[in-house]
Amino acid sequence: MKQKTHILTIIVLAQFMCTSLWFAGNAVMPDLIVKLDLQSTDLGYITSSVQFGFIIGTLVYAAFTIADRFHPSNVFLISAMLGAIANLLIVLDVSFSQILIFRFLTGFFLAGIYPVGMKIAADYFEKGLGKALSFLVGALVLGTALPHLIASIEVSYDWRLVLIITSVLAVLGGLLIKLFVGEGPFRSKLQVPKFRSIGLVFKNKEFRAASFGYFGHMWELYAFWAFVPIILAQYSAYHLTAVNISLFSFFIIGLGGMACVFGGYLSEYWGSKKVATWALGLSGMFCLLSPFMFQIPLPFFIVFLIFWGLVVIADSPLFSSLVAKNAKTELKGTALTIVTCIGFAITIVSIQLISFLVELVSFKYVYLILVIGPGLGVFALFKK
Repeated sequence: MKQKTHILTIIVLAQFMCTSLWFAGNAVMPDLIVKLDLQSTDLGYITSSVQFGFIIGTLVYAAFTIADRFHPSNVFLISAMLGAIANLLIVLDVSFSQILIFRFLTGFFLAGIYPVGMKIAADYFEKGLGKALSFLVGALVLGTALPHLIASIEVSYDWRLVLIITSVLAVLGGLLIKLFVGEGPFRSKLQVPKFRSIGLVFKNKEFRAASFGYFGHMWELYAFWAFVPIILAQYSAYHLTAVNISLFSFFIIGLGGMACVFGGYLSEYWGSKKVATWALGLSGMFCLLSPFMFQIPLPFFIVFLIFWGLVVIADSPLFSSLVAKNAKTELKGTALTIVTCIGFAITIVSIQLISFLVELVSFKYVYLILVIGPGLGVFALFKK
């Protein structure tokens, strides 16, 4: 048990360090806008490039069974190093199109970090996987928020520092896995994804409900994360008040990691499906209330966003465990791959849609569109 705790701690720390690559581009977006004379709507393209890279990367890693044919720790390390290089290249004198390419590559190699970290955990935790995943997703959340914290440091701040620090952290995280995490006792030597059997997994009602709940969750999650700095900036401009956008973005996103862990513990008493449904429903409520958040005083506005940030992610590890639990053993690899890919493809649609609507609709009402995801997700879970 002590060994498992030790292993989980290392995996969680490594995931936190490596996934800091995910939103590093978003954290330096204000500086890139000035440097390259970009539009604020280009944030959507930068975020979507990472998401698209992750989708393609997930499919490639699965199609070639990379994490099963090779030692997962080696895959994790190499992916972390390549992702760090792609992230670091932005500090050079590059164009906007080159930034999109580098962010795509970063997302591509994140497919060898986030899912492979999950696999490594599954190789060690046959029982209690749900709780273990809650810690891993919590690490992902904190890693995602970290670039905003770095960007909030105003003493001799240079935007390149965000990219340099996150790249160094990613390499160190990869080394942690390589040096201190061996082959798990429950590792299966090879699982070749059966893509021709994809249709079979969705015939299971429980699996279908969990999948559509996850899809609804993903419609809202990354769009919310991507636009947290924009929401803060919109409030600041509307009320003509100063707001530390980077620091508040870190807390609004990062505190969600605690919600993941708390949700994991609650699921042991109330069940993953019940807790996930409640979290999804609550996040949908915040979507509906979003037009009013711009009217309230700053302290209440920040509290509102913090609570939204808590419930928007609390269900993520629970949906992952529900999908894994309800997939057939022989199709589990394919099922998890296709559900993850569809989920991240959905994030591109919601992010780009909001980027488009920002130019057409009052900023107060733009985020109402996010309620579509939680609404359909809760409906799918109840319909089952």
